[in-house]
Parts: sequence; structure tokens; C-alpha cells
Amino acid sequence: MTKIALPVIDVSVQDPAWESLGDIETIVTQLAQTTLTAAILPKAAIDRELEVSIVLANDDLVQVLNREYREKDKPTNVLTFASLDGDEPVPEEGVLNLGDVILSFQTIERECQEQGKFPLDHIKHLTVHGVLHLLGYDHITDDEATDMETLEIRILERMGVQNPYMEA
Repeated sequence: MTKIALPVIDVSVQDPAWESLGDIETIVTQLAQTTLTAAILPKAAIDRELEVSIVLANDDLVQVLNREYREKDKPTNVLTFASLDGDEPVPEEGVLNLGDVILSFQTIERECQEQGKFPLDHIKHLTVHGVLHLLGYDHITDDEATDMETLEIRILERMGVQNPYMEA
């Protein structure tokens, strides 16, 4: 039996505010790995070593990226840049970098205050959500949203996080 390596998760802390949450790098690493092992992988990712980059950023960086790549001049809680979405052919060998998940501390903190959410639970949800986007999951149609949300709920449940789609 072949042993498949855990996906490599490269976490970069770009804002010191994230350090107030304890060992956040380990938390998001475990979540990303759990998500990648629980989800149905796209064909290009099957039987491959996988890599994901997670950037723990702030509103300033996320706003610049959101403006430059999505033409929305405001920060958001999470941005994803999936390598499988691009026009470039996917290499058939070696480590497959699935892309980047970028989280904004200030927007997440603000949403938690406004929506009465626990910060770590919200971060866990957004990490799972972002990694699923890297795999091609989306929520444009109702059916896609149902599939993605169901998987998010199942993964988060394993991590002890309540359904983020339930009304408080």
C-alpha cells in the first residue's frame, strides 16, 4: 500500500495581529490538510503531492489584491487564487501547488463582532471555504452552494465547529 504524503501547507503571517490567536499557523495548517483529505479532488490533483499557500494578512493587503484582481476596491474576509483556474496547463509531475488563500484579520474580527461569531470558528470556516475554492468548489448556483456548504459543515464538525450557516 502506497503512503500518500500529507499536503504541504505554507503559512505566511503578514500581520502581527494574528499572533493574538495563539498557534494560528498550526490551526490553519491542520484545517487545510483536513479539507484536502476530505474533499473530492479534481482530476489534476489525484495521486499528487499537493501544496497550498495560506497568507494571514490584513485589510490593506487584501484591499489591494481585491482591487487589482477582482476590481472591488474594498477588503474582504478571504480571497483565493486557484492555480487550477488559470489558462496555464497544469504540470503532470511533481508537487501541485493548488494556489493561495488570503485571510484578512481586521475584516474577520469586524464580522465576528457584528455577527456574534467566535473568531477561531470563523477563521476555521473561512480557511475551509478558501481551500475548497482552490479545488474548484463554488457557490454560484444553488446546487453548487449546497454541495460546498454541506462539505464545509461536515469538515468543520470534525474540528468541533458548529454549522456556520445556522442562524444564531
